[in-house]
Amino acid sequence: MIKTRIRDFLITKEGWIFAVSDYFHPHGIRSTLRYVPDEKGEREFNGVRYKKYDFDVSFDFMRKNRPEWVEDVHVVPESEIRAVLRPPEVIDALARSDSRIAAITRTLEEAGVPRSRMGVTGSFLPGLQNEGSDVDFVVYGNHWFTARDAIREAKASEGPIEDIDEDMWRKIYNKRIPEISFEEFVLHEKRKGNRGMVEGTYFDLLFVRDWEQISEPVRRGKDVRRMKIEARVTNADLAFDSPSVYRVEHEEIDHVLSYTHTYAGQALAGEVIEASGMVEEVGSIKRLVVGTSREPKGEWIRSLTLLQAEGMI
Repeated sequence: MIKTRIRDFLITKEGWIFAVSDYFHPHGIRSTLRYVPDEKGEREFNGVRYKKYDFDVSFDFMRKNRPEWVEDVHVVPESEIRAVLRPPEVIDALARSDSRIAAITRTLEEAGVPRSRMGVTGSFLPGLQNEGSDVDFVVYGNHWFTARDAIREAKASEGPIEDIDEDMWRKIYNKRIPEISFEEFVLHEKRKGNRGMVEGTYFDLLFVRDWEQISEPVRRGKDVRRMKIEARVTNADLAFDSPSVYRVEHEEIDHVLSYTHTYAGQALAGEVIEASGMVEEVGSIKRLVVGTSREPKGEWIRSLTLLQAEGMI
């Protein structure tokens, strides 16, 4: 059995490259197609050109070429997998060859994060990055919080790691198209502290569970209705995971689950949130799901505690 986590990549026998999108794989590896060999492609590695597919285009391609692999994600049979690429496996080589990744790695190591708990995913993982590629930096388990604090401190001092300017925040906001205002978006994002710039390149610090944190799958529930709630967060330990999990104190909803990265880390334990999404029933439990589509409309998470403290409500 192939052992994988989110942020790992797969290469199939056809040379298709998928990003793993789940921790649990009951019948094949749950993932999303990212790159396909194409002589007209804009990326190249080892003499092979690749085309990058966005979310919707990747599903169109898969429905045409492997419809039996298409579910809510793409489910790749283990027998079709030629290789698995894991973020920690490329960190040493990238830290030697790329000064931006070296700067992030050095900052985290100086804060006590072992290099074995770091990695790089996204286009850098299969070697398909170009001049415009962002850096998707992975840290595993609770080391992520140490890393986040180290990045925050580095941005406050002189060095290659810097804060994001308003123009870049605008680009990020326009790419994500959230259901909250730009001012609210930036307020929440700056507090998270996991985004920055290094030598003019945008980077994101991504959370992935340690193996011991992987306990049970997120089972799909039955959609009940749309709902907006206010509730106090009782546990946010996996708020930066994918999906993000917020345990809440509410008369009906057990937890809020967010499938959109926009609302990862959106609130802290003890804060009151406003959340809008789809109520799902999973056995005897009801949860509120945010991010039920690629660009969710009418779905959001806001920390009312944060907004009130900043005089925005």
